[in-house]
Amino acid sequence: MKLEKYQIESHNSELLARHQNRLAFVKSEVADAEGIIKKLADFQIAIPSWALGTGGTRFGRFSSGGEPRNIEEKIEDIGLLHQLNASSGAVSLHIPWDTVADTSGIKTLAAQYGLKFDAMNSNTFQDQPGQALSYKFGSLQHVDKAVRKQAVDHNIEVIRQGIELGSKSLTVWLSDGSCFPGQLNFRKAFQNTLDGLKEIYAALPADWKIFVEYKAFEPNFYSTTVGDWGQSFLYASKLGPKAYTLVDLGHHLPNANIEQIVALLLLEEKLGGFHFNDSKYGDDDLTAGSIKPYQLFLIFNELVEGMDARGMDHAQDLGWMIDASHNVKDPLEDLLQSVEAIMLAYAQALSVDRKALQEAQAANDVARSQEILQQAFRTDLRALVAEARLRSGAALAPLEAFRQFKAREELVRHRGSKTVATGL
Repeated sequence: MKLEKYQIESHNSELLARHQNRLAFVKSEVADAEGIIKKLADFQIAIPSWALGTGGTRFGRFSSGGEPRNIEEKIEDIGLLHQLNASSGAVSLHIPWDTVADTSGIKTLAAQYGLKFDAMNSNTFQDQPGQALSYKFGSLQHVDKAVRKQAVDHNIEVIRQGIELGSKSLTVWLSDGSCFPGQLNFRKAFQNTLDGLKEIYAALPADWKIFVEYKAFEPNFYSTTVGDWGQSFLYASKLGPKAYTLVDLGHHLPNANIEQIVALLLLEEKLGGFHFNDSKYGDDDLTAGSIKPYQLFLIFNELVEGMDARGMDHAQDLGWMIDASHNVKDPLEDLLQSVEAIMLAYAQALSVDRKALQEAQAANDVARSQEILQQAFRTDLRALVAEARLRSGAALAPLEAFRQFKAREELVRHRGSKTVATGL
């Protein structure tokens, strides 16, 4: 489904007067509002191909209908999101779920929607049809050298496909680990994994990055071979300058101080990017900002401060992506909500009075420091986010527009009510 320009313009005209009133008020309250709007307009968040269908649990999956049946329809859906919010201009593919024969045609299709290809994602956490050897007991950590080689070869193939599509990075998430004490030799598992990552690293083009993603638990519950940011940092440090840690907000134990992790990885120049979501208990994969919006803001506060300290480009120098599972929501509506929450947290972080905060920190003025951050968090900057969209030709209220245009109904009409997105 592709929207016509007049549809978005009509939607915006109905909301414009109210928006302008809100914008004028925010501009009177926030310093450098124009600079914030410019940064928001430049900021893009990649949409993962696997998040376009309904998620599920071990107990069930309830499709909303009209799900994309192939990579072409996935790109169409992301193109629709990008039309609505002007902030979803990148696609993150998962191989082999998204393997295609005609990469040139897919690249052309993506360009028609104003999309580029973000990080490529490998899959050694599932056994695929026709696969020679099983990953039941791990992939890069496996005791069998042949299984490890199979996993390495797969990652190198993902790099090859990414080169053809114009991607510049590979994300490796491993489910490797153990469920019971004694099942695994930790040192050998770590070394096997490092050896495999070194082979993958050697296959990277000169201008590529590899992101090593970590996760505290699941599907293994006693140990995970890349279980936390420290283990990921070890791998990235040993691999070389093209290797970085990737932070998935849901891949931590409860109450982890993710903002401190982010700050230290930035300091060490080993933060590669993010998978945004939210959680109450573990890897819940909920809508970004739906459970802990203040934490999302605090993470962005560290990002803005740390990136500015190093002179980094906010939009280009880190990888930004959503990774969520939409068990009870329309997937596209959920993604629109996540992008909105991320953009709002970013805007709030940009509005922090850095000079005042530094002075308060230098004076050990704890109450003042807290007030400065909470002032930024409690200030409603949605008008700045909406203005960035408006200037980019997108909808003032993306979710409202999605429903106004009956987008899901149209997708169901064209694709059917029983479709299941590939890869889920």
